Amino acid sequence: MASLALVASCAKHGTEGDGKVIEKPQIEVKNGQFTPEVMWALGKMGESAVSPDGKQVAYTLTYYDIEENKGNAEIYVMPTAGGDAIRLTTTAQSEFNPAWLDDNTLLFCRGKEMRSIDVNSKKEQLLATVETGLEGFKISPDGKQVVYITDLPVKRAADVAHLFEGLDKTTGRINEDLMYRHWDCWVDEYPQIFLANLDGTVDIENAVAIVDSTFECPMRPWGGIEQFNFSPDGKQIAYTCRKKSGKDYALSTNSDIYLYNIADRTTKNLSEGIMGYDQNPVFSHDGSKIAWESMERDGYESDLIQLMVLDLKSGERTNMSQKAEKFDYNFTGISWSNDDKEILGVAYYRGMEEIFACDLASGAFRQISKGCHNVNSFELCNNGNIVANQVSMQYPATLYTYNIKDDKSEGKKLSTFNDDILSQVKMGKVEEHWIKTHDGKEMLTWLIYPYNYDSSKVYPALLYCEGGPQSMVSQFWSTRWNFEIMSGAGYFIIAPNRRGTIGFGLEWTEAISGDYGGLCMQDYMTAADYFTDNMRQIDKERLGGCGASFGGFSIYWLAGHNHDVKGYKDGRRLKALLAHNGMFNFDQQCLETEELWFTNWDLGGTYWEKNAKTQKSFSNSPHLFVDKWNTPLCVVHSEFDFRIVASQGMAAYNAAKLRGLDARYLYFPDETHWVLKPQNSLLWHRNFIDWFDKHLK
Repeated sequence: MASLALVASCAKHGTEGDGKVIEKPQIEVKNGQFTPEVMWALGKMGESAVSPDGKQVAYTLTYYDIEENKGNAEIYVMPTAGGDAIRLTTTAQSEFNPAWLDDNTLLFCRGKEMRSIDVNSKKEQLLATVETGLEGFKISPDGKQVVYITDLPVKRAADVAHLFEGLDKTTGRINEDLMYRHWDCWVDEYPQIFLANLDGTVDIENAVAIVDSTFECPMRPWGGIEQFNFSPDGKQIAYTCRKKSGKDYALSTNSDIYLYNIADRTTKNLSEGIMGYDQNPVFSHDGSKIAWESMERDGYESDLIQLMVLDLKSGERTNMSQKAEKFDYNFTGISWSNDDKEILGVAYYRGMEEIFACDLASGAFRQISKGCHNVNSFELCNNGNIVANQVSMQYPATLYTYNIKDDKSEGKKLSTFNDDILSQVKMGKVEEHWIKTHDGKEMLTWLIYPYNYDSSKVYPALLYCEGGPQSMVSQFWSTRWNFEIMSGAGYFIIAPNRRGTIGFGLEWTEAISGDYGGLCMQDYMTAADYFTDNMRQIDKERLGGCGASFGGFSIYWLAGHNHDVKGYKDGRRLKALLAHNGMFNFDQQCLETEELWFTNWDLGGTYWEKNAKTQKSFSNSPHLFVDKWNTPLCVVHSEFDFRIVASQGMAAYNAAKLRGLDARYLYFPDETHWVLKPQNSLLWHRNFIDWFDKHLK
């Protein structure tokens, strides 16, 4: 099915460890078609770090071997002014967390080891081995200390520990509290941060635990080294923690910013009284202030992310997102300007993720970057230049440069490691459309054209339903929901930012909570009808629908409301459906999921709470409309998805078969809410294309 010739990855034995080094695959793209196989031949850029003098940027780059079913990350370094990249490592193990000690020395992790490398000679030195594993680290400003993340086992409760005596081979688990599993793993260990001295080597033996081992730090599942920082004088550490466990943890999003004094080992809560997520603290360069990302409301994981600043001397806290006029967009990944007069961050802004700066004195926000892209992250250099990790629907993570003085700049492309492959690909055109919703609002909808588009032809189309539900259909690049693969298969893609998506103001986002079967579903229908009615190149009778998570729920719900639709020949708007890891039965979902705050907030509570919001929410559970299902359905689900468990997908598939529908069930026993393994991903994509080709072509 693939229009390419894929040559086996070149591999050789690494300088350390067993196995082989996975090198860049040799690939020839045929007919310019972007396929799943082409996507997996691209290098995947990970973390990056700019040298203290701002002249070099180090980054990790992963290539994948489909036959081996795994990837291998190596470290590269290149000039921030542009030029050729130099490869620093060549090993069978993956390197991660590059961090500069000085302009010539880079520290990084490899397995359980923390190492240094001279960027000129490439000579390495082992700094430490952490037997419990390493997830990352940060270096103090003076280079004499590190804070590192490792995992410590959760001890069995005293009242059940004796039951396991002599049973070293048992696989049984006994739980007497909630939050015993999270997203994709059982909670058998907690991440912890430790402080250790760095003097030639890292003194792991005398490392000091900063947080009580009862609590996780950083927070699962997303937290990493961004959740803690040294003060400029190296005397204090600010960190993020949700000091809750069990049922309290499962019901609350109330995390806080804590300030740890290294000398006397005391801790102070800086965000007490703010009831939502507070995370990712960053000190000003003069050490007088701390900024962090803050949410107001407990239990609402998708509340507006606002910029909070604390004056450490006066104790005054200022919500910068509210200081001048309300900045109604999530503001993340913050960084102080070199003169401490501005705070930079990534704003989720009207379908894009852009760099903005907030003026500390006035509270005014200004836009630095502007384009059809997402800035995933950035680092500000001493000279005012900005090195950004950037993607779009048409290219994967790539380094770009900006300057702090820029005004809505498109930036300058820096890295080129995927150019040889992407230059062979004919990407489908991406258009931005603002269409009227049924209640007269303006909704951004992306339209992606089929590859090799011919305006004289008519094509099938796919309606894409976003997950989240409070996430944005932005200029993202994904190895699962990749619009250019759908385009390469010969489809138009209609991707609406329906009610509930972020980036269009808090009112638009919050319209979805308690209204899962309402405005957001109307928005999908409006977008589908708008393009099938107004674009003659889209075949109205060959429209499919797809989505994951909340998007998977959307597919199940639309399946029950896909009859007697005016303007379609057989009364069906959608002729084929695919749902990935979607919610099917709300009664089960509210008790099966692990982060109970999610359903409590969005559905209004549990199904036995008889209030107006819960009654409306649970009455829109897709399983209640199975008697109306009339459309071929492909269900995909994974065993290690603990947010929406696999039984939801199995039940939906069984219901479709009992209804006598053409149905297919793709099950992954070793995947999570996502599909991450290369061969599983290829099967996922091949199945996706095959399913829709079967019913729409």
